[in-house]
Amino acid sequence: MGFTDTRFNVNLSILFTELALLERPAAARAAGFTAVELWWPWVDAPTPDRCELDALAGALRDAGTQLTGLNFYAGRLPGPDRGALSVPGEESARFRANVPVAVEFAASLGCTSFNALYGNRVEGVSAAEQDALALTNLTFAAREVAQVEGTLLIEALNAPESPQCPIVSAPKAIEVVDAVNAATGVDNARFLMDLYHLSMNGEDLAEVIDRYTDKTGHVQIADNPGRGAPGTGHLDFDALLGQLKNNGYDGWVGLEYKPGQGPSAESFAWLPAPLRAAC
Repeated sequence: MGFTDTRFNVNLSILFTELALLERPAAARAAGFTAVELWWPWVDAPTPDRCELDALAGALRDAGTQLTGLNFYAGRLPGPDRGALSVPGEESARFRANVPVAVEFAASLGCTSFNALYGNRVEGVSAAEQDALALTNLTFAAREVAQVEGTLLIEALNAPESPQCPIVSAPKAIEVVDAVNAATGVDNARFLMDLYHLSMNGEDLAEVIDRYTDKTGHVQIADNPGRGAPGTGHLDFDALLGQLKNNGYDGWVGLEYKPGQGPSAESFAWLPAPLRAAC
């Protein structure tokens, strides 16, 4: 039930990375996918040249792939530069400069779903000051996203791989979602339920789904251990996705896993080709 009733998209920032960025949409389409999502592709440029934005938009359109999700700028991922929201100074300014650029770019492609990573703790600045800045920046982002009737996503990472990130549980992410919605009054912040990260944190996934489906704006999956394709670990995605569906979730499920040693196109054997295209 879970797979057959699910709309999947593929994350082009972790899959098909053996190819140049502009080649990935066509490769995803050749593998059967019509919907894709991306981390912010320019890791050192929150405001890239217009020609770069236009080239990516053209590659997506030419391939026939719909952009359904985009991260705001957060530095180099995965890596040490996840402080875009919680570090005062240059990184905070770079995040804020990126928001209107990312919103305009994605909305021009029909995409209105935006993931804002919270950021890592840093030394020398109090947690309270960092959290206050994070809320200010997230509130700014939520209001910008509201102009295109979009959704701001708040994601919980996992403590083993991101020990300096304070958002490493579903309840903590929901706390931030609620704080942003209270600050804006717009009610467009939602939970990004990444089942891999939550599993790495040792959370009861069935309980998380039951408690938070109504506040969930997007779901991402990878198996655990290893962050590989479904079937490489122990997570029962058929049951989990079926539970999400039964609880009323009908949004996208992003494939955000590592493809293994072979080409990315070979990592989709678990998903029958007819189920890869968006309904």
